[in-house]
Amino acid sequence: MVELRALVDYADALLDAAAFDDYCPNGLQVEGRAEVRRLVTGVSATAALLDAALAWEADAVVVHHGYFWRGEDARVTGYKRARLRRLLINDVGLLAYHLPLDAHPQLGNNAQLAARLGLQVEGVAEREAPRGLLWFGTPGSSMSAQALAALIGERLQREALLIGDPARAVRRLAWCTGAAQGFIEAAHRIGADAYLSGEVSEQTVHFARENGMVYFAAGHHATERYGVQALGEHLAAEFALEHRFIDIDNPV
Repeated sequence: MVELRALVDYADALLDAAAFDDYCPNGLQVEGRAEVRRLVTGVSATAALLDAALAWEADAVVVHHGYFWRGEDARVTGYKRARLRRLLINDVGLLAYHLPLDAHPQLGNNAQLAARLGLQVEGVAEREAPRGLLWFGTPGSSMSAQALAALIGERLQREALLIGDPARAVRRLAWCTGAAQGFIEAAHRIGADAYLSGEVSEQTVHFARENGMVYFAAGHHATERYGVQALGEHLAAEFALEHRFIDIDNPV
């Protein structure tokens, strides 16, 4: 068991949360009971995740996608009220870490995706993208884009959309999980012949085709399952907590 404030302070420091100019507040978003014994982690703080956490009698929930996004309507109505009500009436805390969890060198989404796919990390393109977000390396051994797409589908249990020549050998791969398709231009600048992210936009296809690149859209949710799991396991070990990752599947 750990005090909620101590848990938050530790996670904030571990992920260097204060260093990121993010689209949402990182750290404690909804204060719950003072002590935490059972911790649930999940990708997004949806009603389904909160219901599952309450059924398990969790004291706090840690997610990658929390609440209070920049530019959204600030009024607490409708589904937003319903989500917050679940937490408040049950005295359950909510912690969220967005960009800090993407970027962490061991526990982050990019690091955990690399481990899941067996990628050999060469570095992080600090000059081409915001802090710690664009990683690059190799698939371990040269393989075709089609073979790499098959590997991604097998390891993430989600078929990847492949844009470009399936027969092209992938020698240098760049990646950033989630909705980071816009980094494809930065990936091209660092000499990657392929780029992997979660989502795809209309212009992503054109850029890949016109610059001879391969692009893999492997799913926003599918590419971001692993960082929050690793964080939860780390916190559970550090504070002797009961921990459960709950996957509320999302096909996007």
